[in-house]
Amino acid sequence: MTYTFYLLTDPHYLAHESWVEGEAVNGRERGDQIALKASPEIFDTFTDLFLADESADTLLITGDLVNAGSLIDHNSFKAKLDAIKAKGRRVWVTTATHDYSSQGGRDENIFSAVRYTETGSEPVESVYKTDLLPLYYDYGPADADSVHEESGSYSVKLCDGLRLIMINDNGNGRSHCGLFADGVRWLTDEIDKANGAGEKVILAVHHPVIPPWDIYSHMVEFEMYGGYKDLSRLMCEKGVKVVFTGHTHVQNIRKYEDEKGRFFYDVSTTAMGTPEGKMRKITFDADTGDLKVESLGIETIKGLDTGGKSATDYLYGLNFIGLLDNSLPFLKTDWPRFVDGVRGLLPTDKLLSHPKLWKTGLSAVSSLKMSLPAKFGKKYNGLTGKEIKDLKEMPLLPEVIEVVRRVFAGNGPFPPETVQYKVFTGVTKKIDRAQEKLKIKKLAALLPPGQTLTDVLLPFLYNNRTGDDDNITIHI
Repeated sequence: MTYTFYLLTDPHYLAHESWVEGEAVNGRERGDQIALKASPEIFDTFTDLFLADESADTLLITGDLVNAGSLIDHNSFKAKLDAIKAKGRRVWVTTATHDYSSQGGRDENIFSAVRYTETGSEPVESVYKTDLLPLYYDYGPADADSVHEESGSYSVKLCDGLRLIMINDNGNGRSHCGLFADGVRWLTDEIDKANGAGEKVILAVHHPVIPPWDIYSHMVEFEMYGGYKDLSRLMCEKGVKVVFTGHTHVQNIRKYEDEKGRFFYDVSTTAMGTPEGKMRKITFDADTGDLKVESLGIETIKGLDTGGKSATDYLYGLNFIGLLDNSLPFLKTDWPRFVDGVRGLLPTDKLLSHPKLWKTGLSAVSSLKMSLPAKFGKKYNGLTGKEIKDLKEMPLLPEVIEVVRRVFAGNGPFPPETVQYKVFTGVTKKIDRAQEKLKIKKLAALLPPGQTLTDVLLPFLYNNRTGDDDNITIHI
């Protein structure tokens, strides 16, 4: 017997009624690194994939349903969920920090509900943290065997032998996005009851339990699930093998193993509105105990004119690195068009006030070849003479852009056999060798304990985690 469900995360839904065309909404879209204006169409395109699969009856959505706690956006989004339910499918959601607005100092949330006008924004009716459980009660809690009232978390039986616990990890909205003490007790009790009934348990929560890279939890630990270390211990002790997460917008699968060899996987899914947005298809085989995780992307966007571009290419042009990449061809030939293309990425006022200086500097950077870092690090990177010769014709900037572009998509582009891997690690190894002698405190503070700069770089160059960030089968 098999049971199949789908999962997507971070819709950041912005209703069409919440904006008019202008720099205000475009600036927010660039700042959020996600397609906000097209979020309704993108959501429809992904959910059509789910509805087309007659073997699946449940869709999970793990938080940041809307972009800033606007009631207008929530009502429009709920209408989408109602349309899915009207077709005989179930929709279960959790909420997260983007789903509610700051409430006068009662929490640490930084978001405010607004509508974007031609010249700025105007406040609209907000949804607060205490509104979320009743607002989304029919999308999970109504079907649950147990609901934790304080957090809005709930526990449901997916099928015989498999239990899902959906954790609402809003916390205080900033420095602790996790369950408080009573919620932890509830979660522990629910896992114990499931284990006692012979059920396998899987968890779903918005914030990451394992960071996509160690540098993430080292630099921005508040972006982790509040109490992630305690939850990791709990999962290992109770035999919970999988937690589905979002928030980072990174397609990523990482395994955590404790000192006793007990382990679990954090399966993080990239936000649907990113250039390589994905959703997960999960199939549980009750006979073998295997949980198969697959990934699906979209090639077109339903109901949206993308000018003939694929979904990936269209969305790539909306984020920071895409803005730069797509604008580079105009750097030397059409300066005003270049400046307009990188608006929000580079300081537009300075680009316009000192065009000759900026044009000269940026042109010099864009002209650099891969032979420059290869020469700097060749003592440590094992390059052959032919490889060094070939690198004299290879531009540096596109290779750097490719690394950055793949950060959120997972499965980095340059495994150890590639010349790019050798060049980039050659540079960091040389810096690491210098750091061993110089002990630069500021650099040491940036690195996770016990790691070198090369250690930090490797997961961005290639997937040194699970072998594939898109697909995995886990025996639970």
